[in-house]
Amino acid sequence: MSTVAILQARTSSGRLPGKVLRPILGLPMILHQIARVRRARSLDRLIVATSTDPSDDHLAAVLAGAQVAVHRGALDDVLGRFAGALAALAPGAGTVVRLTADCPLADPDVIDATVAHHRAAGAAYTSNCLHPSFPDGLDVEVVGAEALRLADREAVLPSEREHVTPFIRARPERFAAAEWRSPRDLSHLRWTVDTPGDLAFVTAVYERLHPADPDFGSEAVLALLDREPGLAALNTGEVRNAGYAASLAAEAGARA
Repeated sequence: MSTVAILQARTSSGRLPGKVLRPILGLPMILHQIARVRRARSLDRLIVATSTDPSDDHLAAVLAGAQVAVHRGALDDVLGRFAGALAALAPGAGTVVRLTADCPLADPDVIDATVAHHRAAGAAYTSNCLHPSFPDGLDVEVVGAEALRLADREAVLPSEREHVTPFIRARPERFAAAEWRSPRDLSHLRWTVDTPGDLAFVTAVYERLHPADPDFGSEAVLALLDREPGLAALNTGEVRNAGYAASLAAEAGARA
């Protein structure tokens, strides 16, 4: 059975609205990421799952203009969006790779390695970010399609609906889990985009590397940081997975 990547995207992000459409070298950030993800050999298809909210109409139009498959669903029910994308556009898929559209330095080799580990382990769920060792922004989650469908049918907590995989991760007795780790700890590096500083960092990386090598990989970024260590100071001090932590805090407050 096939492997489909589902890239979740919206324009209503709180800290940097419209970030996925912010231009890098004249091209919307999300299209740079899609070009990188499409180089992963383990993927048979890529779908962007965005919302039906009017705020995402322009995003859907940009993607359609770039001939990218798009599925639209509820703004806050991202798990439902994933299940809907599977049902509508990839009903025969056996494996889903979950990616987020704020990672324009996504590495196809990291995606391929995580998918390969998932297959070798025979897992229902595999992550390279459960215990972070890769830079923030190279996160990959691989989920069996049936596990995702079960989660969609049973998950009820807002954090489980908004963040897709918490229901699965919380039940290892039902969903066998595996983990893929970097051979060296690079978890202190921040390559995702949530803030203006993050955007400044990835823009600087693209300006330096993309013109000579549009297919530049993580090793090229690391070599650049060795040459220009000051670049990493553009986006220091941010908390990893702040959105998920906020969802959990909101649920705890509602129960108090």
